[in-house]
Amino acid sequence: MPNFSRRSFLQHSIGSLSGAAYLASSLRGLAADGTLEKLPGVRALTRGPRFHWRGYYDKLLFDPSDRFVLANEVDFEGRSPRAEDTIRIGMVDTQDNDRWMELGTSSAWNWQQGCMLQWVPGTASQVAWNDRQDDHFVTHILDVKTGTKRTLPHPFYCLSPDGRWAFAPDFRRLNDTRPGYGYAGIPDPNKDTLAPENAGIWRMDMQTGELKLVFSFADALKMPFSGRTANAVKPTSKHWFNHLLCNPDGTRLFFLHRWRSPDNGSSFYTRALTMNLDGTDLHVMDPNGGTSHFVWRDPKHVFAYAWHPSHGPQFYLFEDRSEKVEPVGLGVMTENGHNTYLPATNDEWVLNDTYPDMARLQHPYLYHIPTNRRIPLGHFHSPREYSGEWRCDNHPSSSRSGRKVVFDSPHKEGRQVYMLDVTELLGS
Repeated sequence: MPNFSRRSFLQHSIGSLSGAAYLASSLRGLAADGTLEKLPGVRALTRGPRFHWRGYYDKLLFDPSDRFVLANEVDFEGRSPRAEDTIRIGMVDTQDNDRWMELGTSSAWNWQQGCMLQWVPGTASQVAWNDRQDDHFVTHILDVKTGTKRTLPHPFYCLSPDGRWAFAPDFRRLNDTRPGYGYAGIPDPNKDTLAPENAGIWRMDMQTGELKLVFSFADALKMPFSGRTANAVKPTSKHWFNHLLCNPDGTRLFFLHRWRSPDNGSSFYTRALTMNLDGTDLHVMDPNGGTSHFVWRDPKHVFAYAWHPSHGPQFYLFEDRSEKVEPVGLGVMTENGHNTYLPATNDEWVLNDTYPDMARLQHPYLYHIPTNRRIPLGHFHSPREYSGEWRCDNHPSSSRSGRKVVFDSPHKEGRQVYMLDVTELLGS
């Protein structure tokens, strides 16, 4: 694996970048006033020769004490997962020399979101992740203190804030329609059906494993299309759901409805939808085709990167069950990234990142909403082979206290997990 320092990488890049691109990349270490940036120290939580990454950026990856960080471990990189590929599930003890503690394994995983590994909300010591057993996907729930483990007969994507309910799209379908987000090993029985009635979004009781289909692909087509997607649906369009998230009070579910026709190539269209947890009271929050990463700010507002006729591609704050929308971070948060709010900061601070720029640098950062100020957390080289399905996004996520940040990066020993402390940057 390439192991460039930031300085040596920029020197190495002089011959391959245009003058303007090189100048822009070389100035990444300077603050707006021309002084050197004061970047926080970065600590590697995992190391080679094996590769490590976490669950998705919107999951609870720190335990309630902020001591243990969940992560996945694998022996290879650079190709799609196969049915026979198994990863190890573990947690890092950040108060014991970053000791790796193995918890289990999974055969239901992908490069972007792992196996949905996360701490179960409302519990002090329970961890959940997806796996494959024979011809179906399952959910494991392990109490890391007692060692007690139980298995539910269906997988999950997100959990309600009280840990009672789990929600899942069709991971079999995702493996065909959006490589990098589904699971290998079980074919989609509806592969040739464009909008099946017997699949979609399921709700599972986390105590009993009882499952209910609350919204189907066929249901999605019954909702009128408007905005820039009004004429985008064709008889040849194949539909899927992705990126589910419950709001903070556990009353609404946000998700993306996506579709593609054979003549669209690799591109697809998107509608952002919300509904009650039982599938009722549906609302098209964003009909304009470009919703991407998002997070709930509070029970009524979603903070998302999207396209809107008011300001084009930009981060926006959408109000649920209304047409109200306003831009966030104009002129500062100008690129798509994986956005969350820092806990315990009254939603004033946003944690975000960028995709690799022309110099193949990724830039995690903090954004302060009241002052429209962006504070860099670092600039990390992503080798060119990390692209497409097996790219390594930073996917930054914070501790429960909002004082520590963990992220993934391939800048040293391949895909590994890193941590930094943002306490001083927050001014307290």
